[in-house]
Amino acid sequence: MNAPAAASGKPVTVLVTRRVKAGHEAAFEAAMTQMIAAAATFSGHLGGHLIRPGEDASGDDGREGNLYHVIFAYDSAEHLAAWQSSPVRSLGLTAVAPHTEGEQQLRQLTGLAHWFVDPKGPKLTPPPRWKVAIVTWLGIFPTVLFLFLTVVPLLADWPLVPRTMLVTALVVLIMTWGVAPRLTQWLKPWLHPAPKPA
Repeated sequence: MNAPAAASGKPVTVLVTRRVKAGHEAAFEAAMTQMIAAAATFSGHLGGHLIRPGEDASGDDGREGNLYHVIFAYDSAEHLAAWQSSPVRSLGLTAVAPHTEGEQQLRQLTGLAHWFVDPKGPKLTPPPRWKVAIVTWLGIFPTVLFLFLTVVPLLADWPLVPRTMLVTALVVLIMTWGVAPRLTQWLKPWLHPAPKPA
């Protein structure tokens, strides 16, 4: 089952949720780790990550139903489609299948949207773009400042293009798996205020 196609030219992230059979956790994690590594060899790959029960930022321990989440990110819908239609992915799904039960759930997001969506729990109304812009800036500013004070001086002799590629890749990685999940959790009441009583 593939997620719907996204607009061309925009980064796209697929969030996959699977229920793992009791006692199969280690085998599932090993098979999924190999699948994530295989996805990283495809053009346009931006990142992949396995989120174990209890590791999501929602505060829910996630152990009911033994749900795992997997994130695949690519720089375009075309590169994502190439991975999704590949024999390598089919082999990975075959290896994972004996360790899961029920249908997998897929959600496809574009751009920075995956930073502002909880993988589980009740669906929330997306925050307005101005709030997304503020939270994104609150995360990117200290991240870039930190890198300019620590990493960039070490790259002074590098050519501009590879230096910029490395720094921006570090910004994406730090934001996606470090800063953004915490910011969106801390600012959740502001991003998703409770509806006012009628």
